[in-house]
Amino acid sequence: MAESYARSVFEAEIAVPQAQARIMRLDLAGPTDRIFRRERHYWLDMCLTPRPERVRGCYAEHWGPHRYERLGEIFLVPPGQALRLRTEGEGSQSSVVCEIKAEAIDRWLDGPIEWTDSRLAACLDIAHPHMRACLFRLAEEVNRPGPGSIVLTELIAGQLAIEVARYCQAIAEGPATGGLATWRLRRIDERLQLGGAAPSLEELATLCNLSVRQLTRGFRASRGCSIGDYIVQCRIDVAKRYLGSSESIKEIAFALGFASPSSFAFAFRRATGATPRQFRQHLTSRPR
Repeated sequence: MAESYARSVFEAEIAVPQAQARIMRLDLAGPTDRIFRRERHYWLDMCLTPRPERVRGCYAEHWGPHRYERLGEIFLVPPGQALRLRTEGEGSQSSVVCEIKAEAIDRWLDGPIEWTDSRLAACLDIAHPHMRACLFRLAEEVNRPGPGSIVLTELIAGQLAIEVARYCQAIAEGPATGGLATWRLRRIDERLQLGGAAPSLEELATLCNLSVRQLTRGFRASRGCSIGDYIVQCRIDVAKRYLGSSESIKEIAFALGFASPSSFAFAFRRATGATPRQFRQHLTSRPR
């Protein structure tokens, strides 16, 4: 395995009986290749700033050594599963991480989940509005704790445990087969990374040589979320990268196909809890 050039720093944290919430900064001095595993905890990670380009994960024990999938805004590593992470280039990135004890989530499941390759893939790119809202609220509490922080953090972590259990159960109940082929998922991702106006379902279905019905059903089976939620989140991820550049917010809004900067700001704030200007200020104020 190649040498890893990654350094993780926990900038703030709150611990409660069933979970630990942290703000983590990852500094990359070069390409990385490392194994990540937690034995008795679920690791839930949501990026607060854009992930490094070409960050990929592989569950080699299930998939073989050559299949790597991109990490989305939110990813989940189940207990006992070894995730091999690779990144390219340099940079830094911040995340809110919630490490939840396995029993806090498993108690809400009907029974043990078999972590098949398709279910593991669905946990590397989670587009789930309730998890996202909980994690943003958790990040605010960890960054700026106030009266009752421990109690509030425990309540948020408890809700996250239920949301994660429901998500995992939904994947388990879904068809083990019937998802989209890897090349189709790759075509969708490539189109969404281009920017511009959001593609229609008809456009994506044509790219994949499928009907819209086949596309929507197959995508949910593959990724565990609706393709509509996924499109929204990918546009926000592209916007985050643009906000790290010198382009004006107005230029970014039009580049992403929004009718006006105000409509872009509304969509961005609804998805992230911050305006584009606030997000950019956070980027520029981070230590280098």
